[in-house]
Amino acid sequence: MVVAILFSGALLGAGIEAKVADNSTSNLPTDAESAQAARLQDRLGTAEFTPAIVVLDRGGVPLTEADRAAVAQQAQALQQYAAAGQQTFPVFADDGAAAFIGVPIAADTSEEDLGTIVDDLRAAAVKDLPDGLDAQVTGGPAFVADLSKVFDGADTRLLTVTAGVVALLLLITYRSPWLWLVPLAVVGVADQVAAQLVAVGTQVFGFPTDGASTGITSVLVFGAGTNYALLIIARYREELRRVEDRYDAMRAALDAAAPAILASSGTVVLALLCLGLADNPSSRSIGFGGAIGIATAVAYALLVLPAAMTCFGRRLFWPFVPRVGQQDPTRDGFWARVGAGVTARPVVVSVVGVVVLVALALPLVGLKVGLSDTEQFRATPESVTGQEVLAEHFAAGSSQPTTVVLPAGSSDRVAEAVRGVDGVQQVEPAGGADGTAVLSVVLTTDPASEQAFDAVRAVRTAAHAVEPDALVGGPDAESLDAADAADHDQRLIVPLILGVVLLVLLVLLRSVVAAVVLVLTVVATYVASLGASWWAFTHWFGFPALDLSVPLLSFLFLVALGVDYNIFLTTRAKEEAEAAGTHEDEDTAEAIRVALAVTGGVITSAGILLASVFTVLGVLPLIVLTQIGVIVGFGVLLDTLLVRSVLVPALVALLGRRFWWPGGLSRHDATTAASTRQGVVPVTDV
Repeated sequence: MVVAILFSGALLGAGIEAKVADNSTSNLPTDAESAQAARLQDRLGTAEFTPAIVVLDRGGVPLTEADRAAVAQQAQALQQYAAAGQQTFPVFADDGAAAFIGVPIAADTSEEDLGTIVDDLRAAAVKDLPDGLDAQVTGGPAFVADLSKVFDGADTRLLTVTAGVVALLLLITYRSPWLWLVPLAVVGVADQVAAQLVAVGTQVFGFPTDGASTGITSVLVFGAGTNYALLIIARYREELRRVEDRYDAMRAALDAAAPAILASSGTVVLALLCLGLADNPSSRSIGFGGAIGIATAVAYALLVLPAAMTCFGRRLFWPFVPRVGQQDPTRDGFWARVGAGVTARPVVVSVVGVVVLVALALPLVGLKVGLSDTEQFRATPESVTGQEVLAEHFAAGSSQPTTVVLPAGSSDRVAEAVRGVDGVQQVEPAGGADGTAVLSVVLTTDPASEQAFDAVRAVRTAAHAVEPDALVGGPDAESLDAADAADHDQRLIVPLILGVVLLVLLVLLRSVVAAVVLVLTVVATYVASLGASWWAFTHWFGFPALDLSVPLLSFLFLVALGVDYNIFLTTRAKEEAEAAGTHEDEDTAEAIRVALAVTGGVITSAGILLASVFTVLGVLPLIVLTQIGVIVGFGVLLDTLLVRSVLVPALVALLGRRFWWPGGLSRHDATTAASTRQGVVPVTDV
């Protein structure tokens, strides 16, 4: 305990700063065409500045002469916010109902300084305007500033809400005025230590982090760490009813619980590390950070929590203090009755369970994936409303044009070819240096829409036909490359995660049938949760689509974390089956019934707690985190209350000893069975 305190204090006092990702191509593979174009523009200096857009309108009414004069005056007044050597520029819409002022800002401005500039620009833009003329600031810098504000104070807010939820659920679970404080304190310290270890990882291994990955790591530590704590405490309380010495009880509890906890946490860590092969740098950061977080959580659960628990003895459980010789209430409690009912009618229960999962999955028929910049927020910041006004009166791509970077000698020919592409409104030179030119391409399509992606693909085809070395970049091209990377990651990472989970189950249970059945149940849980959540997003939340990263991350968390509960249940069932000594079908059914009886309460509490913790991600007004929180939260509840507690026991009872094939429990031993029925204990069992 002293070693843990000293280690934690030293690490928390180190003040290590994490490497943060804050550039526009942080979610793109380094070899993506748009990322290469952005790097080349940076070297040339043609992407040295990016405009904030001050859009002015009267709600669709044509601008007056006074309005036009005010726009010209505002362009001069806002000059002070432009980067050194750059000029603001007013542009009037062809329909006469709107105008915008471009304010060039240095592209290398830090997020903190950018937020200050955008705030000042917004305050200045609305000054001295004619009555009825509105001004809003949008464009790339405004989107970055608004996105950054989402995470202002996010760590504190997320930590406070998460700790509050965990504390409440632990208090309800244990009904003790102080027992809940021990696991909460241990997991809370583990969360802060994990944050420091992630910071070390960003410096040593070079992966960056951001607000989203930090929040997800914190949720993983709290959720998984508390789950492991619940299992250890439940087994510790069970052993305190058998032995007098609390240290012996804790040793026995760890001997029984540690293998399952290590197997489940190892599954999650390996699954998270699979994200290291993803094209998306943000997914890689979540994978590495999450793996460090889970490893920290399990270390504190297995090493620090037992020491902390034994310091206080049995009185820690007051007023429900476990005494030697007390009957274990779980053996004939609620979950024992559920287990008896499920195993008595395995066919009916299995069919009903599968039908429910299929029904929940049906909404996936209309699933849409991919959000534009204006669709990233649950609330509607000014950058979004300004972009919407801009799109009403100007070509959709005018504020964030597509760019073509190419050798200067082929500039005119490529420009002519690109002008003939459907969806292109205009093509203009946008600078260049060192024998390289840049073309600015304004698209007529909505940003990050499927039509915009088609236009970018067509621009690339036209440009490459004339100049193979041309690179097409810009926001729409980046969104397209991010979508392609997400598709690649799903096709690569999903099979890897399934392989990892299957391998761990094979090693742990020594059964091919058990491993396959459990993997199929967690995949079915994911599909059902995704379908039900998509229905909720479209009918209740009003979300237009899932974020690109949501399907993969939700799959990882649900499959890796969902298999935890099945590991805890089936390892206990295997323990009970081995203790029975006979290998009959009815013994397998009895083993799973007993396993559900003794683990049902604690696993259900753990599932509800984990689901609640993931739902806490919804306190941040970013759609991607809300979607992950809802899908994983609902999926964990579905797994806890239906799949693990009803469907899996029914399938085990239905399969009988074949569930353990080809392990020893699947083989019928007639001698052992006959001897046991006659009350004779075989010599080999003595």
